[in-house]
Amino acid sequence: MLKLAELLSHAGLRVTFVNTDNIHRRFLASSPALQRLAGLPQFRFRTIPDGLPEDHPRPFLEFLDLDESLRTRSRVHYRELLVPTAPDPDGWPSVTCVVADGMLRLASEVAADMEIPVIFVRTSGACAVWAYLCIPDLIEGGVIPFPEEEDGLDETIRGLPGMEGFLRRRDLPSFCRNAKSTSDRSLLFVTKANSNVRRGRGLILNTFESLEGPVLSHIRSTIPNIYALGPLHLLSRAFGDCGADVPFFSNSVSLWQEDRSCLKWLGSQPQRSVVYISFGSVTIMSRDELMEFWHGLVDSGKRFLWVVRPDLVEGKIEEAIQELEKETRERGCIVGWAPQEEVLAHPAVGCFLTHSGWNSTLESVAAGVPMICWPFFADQQVNSRFVGEVWRIGLDMKDKRGRSVVERMVREVMEGERAEELRRSAGEMAEHARRSVEEECEEILNSGSWFVDGQLLVVESLVTNFILGVNMVWRMVI
Repeated sequence: MLKLAELLSHAGLRVTFVNTDNIHRRFLASSPALQRLAGLPQFRFRTIPDGLPEDHPRPFLEFLDLDESLRTRSRVHYRELLVPTAPDPDGWPSVTCVVADGMLRLASEVAADMEIPVIFVRTSGACAVWAYLCIPDLIEGGVIPFPEEEDGLDETIRGLPGMEGFLRRRDLPSFCRNAKSTSDRSLLFVTKANSNVRRGRGLILNTFESLEGPVLSHIRSTIPNIYALGPLHLLSRAFGDCGADVPFFSNSVSLWQEDRSCLKWLGSQPQRSVVYISFGSVTIMSRDELMEFWHGLVDSGKRFLWVVRPDLVEGKIEEAIQELEKETRERGCIVGWAPQEEVLAHPAVGCFLTHSGWNSTLESVAAGVPMICWPFFADQQVNSRFVGEVWRIGLDMKDKRGRSVVERMVREVMEGERAEELRRSAGEMAEHARRSVEEECEEILNSGSWFVDGQLLVVESLVTNFILGVNMVWRMVI
């Protein structure tokens, strides 16, 4: 969302990015990009409380509780941002449009109350968005909840146009397999979010036609105004070449402090020899699972760079990390967090063992790096199936565990005939991503502008377990 916000700012738009107090403090502590963005002439940050006590852990997997707190305790603060009771201290004009995360009800509900138009943004790929949009139909058709007496997670799904030949029960968003009735809290939440998205003026997705064209066509059957603006991280790099008056800088923003020493380590490794492992910012695993991954990596005989967050493992992890670091110094590197875009673009990296979050998936696609997918929850289940079965640029390790599985899949992606095939497919997809960005830049240069008909907006986005927002002059996307 910050990449989108900075792009819009450099296109001449006013941008106010709205964080909760809690996440803004964490960003300030770990991400120097925020200070740089705040220094731009038409960019500002604002914060609102999330309604939870200061010492609340705010676990991501309890997002529905956080969402409810935001809707019931932060509404007044958010309303004041949209329609202030006093003149704006910076002299900015009034908000006339809201761009809201499709899963964040606070942003769209308050805007609707104030009769402010809403454009939605979904941070998932089109394949997962379409699966989410079809969930009410799957409930009505009796597909969800799954029959209790059956285990058949490999049974293909009917009633999901465009995906009926290959999407299985186990590939639906993770909460579908946990739902025991149609009144399940997660199912009700998604159904409500789907209704909101369909009422918006449009939908922005971080994807591109060459990757998800067929799925985008299905979404357009219910939401005609879709803007596929991705890959945003590539577009942000290319923005300076698209005639921007102000130099554009890549903005790596994270809740964790990046350890850039791993780039020096990568520089000493042979080309395509390193397996990069990162399970994102919210995946949690047991200590046994951590050790099985480690044994599988060591047994594969491959070099590896592994991101092990301080909260990756349930319980205390210090001793486990010390043990891993001691045993992997010979051909491995372990860091708490890595500059992922730079790592994936490094010639030493030959494979990405990932949780299949959409940002990670799209960054790997753009870098041409084959993936091994071990999804954790939500849209990651859908993404991993598309990586392995549709785009054929990686392997899906969903629901599989054990060192022997890890070893076998690492070897399959890193060596032999299958590795060559995956690298070739991944390289072709990366070329499609590059061409997509080039075409957007060419259109911008030919038109002389990204947008027409200026309006002011607020963009609200769910990032990890908090909300973010942007308030900007909006000129409808060409």
